[in-house]
Amino acid sequence: MGDRIPVSVIVSGLSRLMGDRLEGLLELARSADDLGIDQLVVTDHLAIGPRTDRYPYGAFPFGDDEPWPEPLTTLAVLAGATRRVRLGTGVLIAPLRPPLLLAKTLATLDVLSGGRLDLGVGTGWQREEFDGAGVPFAERAARLDDTLRACKVLWTQSPASFASATVSFRDLVCLPQPAQPGGVPVWFGVRLTDANLQRIVELGDGWMPLVPEDELFAGAERLRTAFREAGRDPDGLGIRAPIAPAKSPGRLDPAHVRNELDRLRDRGATLASLALAQYARHPDDVRPFLEALARARHA
Repeated sequence: MGDRIPVSVIVSGLSRLMGDRLEGLLELARSADDLGIDQLVVTDHLAIGPRTDRYPYGAFPFGDDEPWPEPLTTLAVLAGATRRVRLGTGVLIAPLRPPLLLAKTLATLDVLSGGRLDLGVGTGWQREEFDGAGVPFAERAARLDDTLRACKVLWTQSPASFASATVSFRDLVCLPQPAQPGGVPVWFGVRLTDANLQRIVELGDGWMPLVPEDELFAGAERLRTAFREAGRDPDGLGIRAPIAPAKSPGRLDPAHVRNELDRLRDRGATLASLALAQYARHPDDVRPFLEALARARHA
């Protein structure tokens, strides 16, 4: 069947899996690194407001007791505990961060991890989170664009200058620049509206939406066509697709995962993902889950 596509583990459900022992994330990362898992992804919320009914993807799956460690701080710690596994955000609510500080933090993390960082970004959905951070909720899409454009300038030019409605600077030297040529790869966790399609073509390296599979792969074809028309290589576009759960929920079936990896690759995915919280219900489940996933990935 050919080479299998890489596998990303979305680290979630920390209240159940770690409790008040969040340092268990280090053990998880070391295990993933040793077992050959391709990528670990952490999620982002600065705070959770009372209106989780506004979550756009169905019922919000976490309670008020769910911890949300700041993702770039977390990935910096995990980078120091690992050697080869890639480290990603899924997604970082980039408009909530000052662009200059974000560019510096990401570049530093990429350098210190040896070029292992992937930046998944989105606009967020909680008005209260933006209000608490003092960022206009209505401007979040424009601020996402300006932030990413500013980061790319800072990552590739020295001195760097940039001007937009929400951020501007002139003749700044911001070092270190990322270890990866061209900067940290940017993946978008957004639905493929016309505006988002143009956003990904201009600023993106990958797409990882929470949408039905048929919508995902139809969108991937639209994106590849748009890449080609813009003079970008469509083969360089990353597409992350979730592995469909097996018939026995809560249990990882290596044979099912192998079949899914081959099927998703044949449909055009370049990366497959699983959410840890769907398969691990207890701290003792984490290592067996990773071992089973490694067997499926490398068999």
